[in-house]
Parts: sequence; structure tokens; C-alpha cells
Amino acid sequence: MTETRPPFPPFSRETATQKVRGAEDGWNSCDPERVALVYTPNSYWRNRSEFIRGRTEIVAFLSRKWAKELDYRLIKELWAFTENRIAVRFAYEWHDDSGNWFRSYGNENWEFAANGLMEKRFACINDLPIKESERKFHWDRSRPRPVDHPGLSELGL
Repeated sequence: MTETRPPFPPFSRETATQKVRGAEDGWNSCDPERVALVYTPNSYWRNRSEFIRGRTEIVAFLSRKWAKELDYRLIKELWAFTENRIAVRFAYEWHDDSGNWFRSYGNENWEFAANGLMEKRFACINDLPIKESERKFHWDRSRPRPVDHPGLSELGL
């Protein structure tokens, strides 16, 4: 059986936005196995200075990430799209095991296969230490970000 993950390229603004929100919801689950299923079996990533290939490495990477980045909450926003590519900007908040809070900002470039699975992901990310009182992402982690929660632009990020 062939894997598919609609919507499929070529993307419209509506379908690109659906992909972005789906990715946000998946990453906010902090479930590496679930997240890995939206990538092709031989997907290629560059995440900061780390190079990752395939679902097994994706699961290992995300498991390490979410063991370190506690109370993770992410917002993604569509930046641009064309044919089978989408560019997003994002911010996420998290704290380490010492209670130090951070907001991580970045951009991702995505390339999709015809079946809607992501083949390539290139991420550039910077971390900014913040005070807990400066946090902006406060929704219940057991659920996706509420529809009425402000996005990055509305939050001035």
C-alpha cells in the first residue's frame, strides 16, 4: 500500500496553510513516531548543524530533542509556497531541566513528494533565553493550539 499524506502538491495558499498547521499540530504532540510518519522513509533533514536521514534517525533526533526541551509549545506560520515547496517561520518555547526558559526562532524550507510526504527539511534555528514571565504560548499541551490563539504575526514575533 502506498503512503499518502494530503494535501498534495502543487500547493495553493489554502493547502499550504493546511500543511503548516498539520505540521505544527504534529510537532506539538511531542510524539516522535507520529511526526516521523509525515516524512518519506528516506527523508533528508538539516536541523541546525545536524544532518538526519530517514525515519529511524528522525525518531531518534526528536526523542533527544523533546527529552531536553520540556513543556515544548510551537507556532508555525506560512511564509511562502510554490508547486511542491513550502517555507515557514516558527517560534517555540521550552525550558530545560534546570527551569531556564527559551524561545527558539527559525525558518524551515520543505520539499514534498507527489504523495504529500515531506522529502526534505532544512531548518535554521536560534535560541533566546527568556524569563518565564515573558512566555507567550500558554495553551493546554494536551491539545493542539486553539484556533483563536494568536499566531506569530499577531504576537509580534
